[in-house]
Amino acid sequence: MKKLNYEKLNAFIASDVIKPFYEIRLNRLGSAKLSAISKRKNPYLFKAKNIETAGDLAKSSLDAFLSSQEETIFGDLMENLAIHVCHEVFKGKKAEEGKYRSVDLIFDRDKKTYIVGIKSGPNWGNSDQVNTMKRNLKIAKKLIRAELKKNSIVSVNGCIYGRDNNPHKVNKDPDISYYKICGQSFWELISGDDQLYKKIIQPLDREAKKRDDVFKELYIKKVNEMTKDVVDLFYTKDNLDWDKIIDYVSKK
Repeated sequence: MKKLNYEKLNAFIASDVIKPFYEIRLNRLGSAKLSAISKRKNPYLFKAKNIETAGDLAKSSLDAFLSSQEETIFGDLMENLAIHVCHEVFKGKKAEEGKYRSVDLIFDRDKKTYIVGIKSGPNWGNSDQVNTMKRNLKIAKKLIRAELKKNSIVSVNGCIYGRDNNPHKVNKDPDISYYKICGQSFWELISGDDQLYKKIIQPLDREAKKRDDVFKELYIKKVNEMTKDVVDLFYTKDNLDWDKIIDYVSKK
């Protein structure tokens, strides 16, 4: 076990988490067009929220568009961070793509081999998806035993945030049993530091503040641009015309 270098960790968070996250957000913001967004969003939801002004409709549409993929994008970047941390401390490796399904990270600790499927939070899938993960972990165990001659293998569903007070998910087939390890416990597992889950907030906060002003400036311009488009497309006699909006989205 190697001690984590926090100066290098902070640099990685700046270059490989916050920088690409804001680049993707800015690209999505720059490409946002009301004409395209409106056709992919539920107009009945906006009406149910009692939206009455062009500005509110423009902002709600833009916010829905931006948030629709942010958790997935940021989750992927945080997964890369977790793999980086584990590599630095335990020489963990990203699982070979396509070879071990449902496995993102493989590492050795305390004379055990951990195979980890990383998710953002604990409520990530339905029962069918969880069952698929369990089957895939069983197959991965079999492959690793045969190829790497490893016997003590622990399957983990690792979650970047959250908690699970009953982490050991026991099955009568021990190869389908796994641990759901979340939040503080997950970051401690891959780093050996039970405070890492809080330490990563500081560089995230610092780097986000450096980039947020540029994002906010473009965001305001985009809301104003889309507000004008709402008026041009959907206004009749100084009011939102919901018949026009519904027709624009759904008329055959």
